[in-house]
Parts: sequence; structure tokens; C-alpha cells
Amino acid sequence: MKTVLHSLVLVIGLSLLSACGNQDRALQAKFYAFGTEIDVSLYGVDEETAAQTIDALEQSFSEVNDLWHAWQPSVLTKINDAIAAEQSIAVDDNVASVILLAQKLAKDSGHLFNPAAGNLFALWGYEQDDWFESRPLPPQADIDAWLAVSPTMDDIVIENGQLTSKNSTVRLGFGGFAKGYAVDNAIAILQQQGIENAVVNIGGDLRAIGTHGERPWIIGIRHPRHDRVLASVAVSDDESVFSSGDYERFFTYEGKRYPHILDPRTGYPADQAMSSTVIHENASLADAAATAIFVAGSNWPTIAAEMGLDMVMLVTEDGQVEMSPAMQKRVRLTGHDAEPVIREIPHE
Repeated sequence: MKTVLHSLVLVIGLSLLSACGNQDRALQAKFYAFGTEIDVSLYGVDEETAAQTIDALEQSFSEVNDLWHAWQPSVLTKINDAIAAEQSIAVDDNVASVILLAQKLAKDSGHLFNPAAGNLFALWGYEQDDWFESRPLPPQADIDAWLAVSPTMDDIVIENGQLTSKNSTVRLGFGGFAKGYAVDNAIAILQQQGIENAVVNIGGDLRAIGTHGERPWIIGIRHPRHDRVLASVAVSDDESVFSSGDYERFFTYEGKRYPHILDPRTGYPADQAMSSTVIHENASLADAAATAIFVAGSNWPTIAAEMGLDMVMLVTEDGQVEMSPAMQKRVRLTGHDAEPVIREIPHE
């Protein structure tokens, strides 16, 4: 779908809470990729400059989507076919850099972020367009069979432009950080165009650069169970805010919610949290880390330390808000009455 809107509007949305007078207006463009709406908000940019930039951004998002789509024909499906056939496949530097980045993020997360687990996601029915429909759970024997081989990104080897896998059950899927990678690419395009003040928002996850005039961008963090904002945070200069949760992509079976975020240790959807939020300057890392923190549940401070994070918030399965001291200094809870639990991240 190609829908682009070039107009002068007041920045308002699910994730952007900046508001009020005419001096606070920004140019906002919308288009679609990754199956969701993408908002690009530009401050201090004339309409002609904005219009010249939007097509490049839309093309960038479409290229990432086309490269890394997990079940429609793409470079990624060709790689997965080669791995399954126990064959090597040539990869260019761009593709190799993305896979190596995913490999590092997976290792840093203790493989709680596991892009090699595509077969497990397919087993649960998440690699299809109608994943939200209610359906029976996969057979326990199939889950046990996947756990017995436990593919990880450590099984991938790239040498001399050739990718091979030591484990033919590896099936790559980059849904856990493709949005962040695409947002980083988009910000790079904006900066190349000399645009210094902007937000690129993909389905509520975003990276903001510069400021909204003389003040920071004010970002809302979604409540995982209610149609309202859980917290707000002011971001400026260059920061990404990414969340993972059980509230968007899930199916229900016999009254139980099964989110699309799987725990590779158990083979089942992670169930220790409702949502996680990470703030970091790099969107790719923030995206992957939000997934890993969600899967980690109560052990999130350890994973945060391993991934080099300072600002983390988790809403536990019973609705308790936990956050790091650095996050407490940044966010303002607006949709939660109880005091948050502050947990230290054990940095050395």
C-alpha cells in the first residue's frame, strides 16, 4: 500500500503528546510498511523539503521490508531455504551487516532475543497473515523437538561473503528488530538531508532527533491493558523509545492470551510481563532489547546489564510497574496509581 500525506498538521498521535499553539506545529507525513502506519514528524522544515524527503523514507522502509520478510519471497526466505538444504549462500555486505548485528544483539541478550527461532514462530502460527485467529496450541511433541535442537544465532557463520549454518533447523526471522533497523536507516536519511529535528514513529516505537522547537519531544508510552497512556517521557537530541507487549499481536485459546513474543527457553509465549519499554540512542538495539527484557521478566536487570542498558521499564504480569533508577528520572507515570518498584541494573 502506498499512501503518503504531505500536509502541515499539529503533531498528535498515540505516541506523540506534543501539543498546543501554532508555534508548536510540525510537518507530518504518513505511509505504510511492515503492516503498520509510519508517522514522520519534521520540525522547522518547509513543505517542499519535507516532500522531497518522504519518498526516500518510504522507499527505505519498503526495501527493508522486502529484504527481511519472513514468509513472503525475500532475501531472507532465500537464506532460510539454503540453510534448510544445508547449503551455503552468497550474501552482500549490507545483508551480512544486518545478520552480524542481529547475532551480536542475540548474544548480548543471552539469546532471549533469538532471530534464529523462525521455525518456532512458524510452529505457533505467527509467520502468516492471519496469526491473530484463535487456534489450538501446537503439539507438545513439536515444541520439545524444537527445544532439542535449540537453534541460535551462534549457529550462523559468514566468511568471504558466504553464509552457512552449523544447524539446519535455524530459520531466521527479524521481526524482533527489523523495525528498529528500519528506523535507524530512516534517521540516517533525514540527517543526510540536513534535517535536525524529527521523529520517525513506526506503530508507536520511535526515534527522535533534535527538539520540538524550544522544547523536547513528549512521548507517550502505551498502557498494556487500557486505551490510555501509561507514562510520558521527554526526549531530545537523539533517543529511541521502543516497547514490546502482549497487547498487539496475540491470539486467544480457551480464554488465555498467547502473545507473539516467544521464550526460546520454554518454547512457549513469554508470560512474566505485560509490556517492556527501553530508551536508548540506537533504535535497533532498543527494539531487540525490549523483546529480550519482556522475555526475561523478573530477571530483566541482568539482561539490561548485559545489553548495556540504563533506562528500562517493565509492567509485570500482575500489573506492577518496575523500572531502573535512570528510567525513574525520565518518565512520568500518568496511568498508574501505585508507586513503581525501582530495581538497580548491576553494571560493573
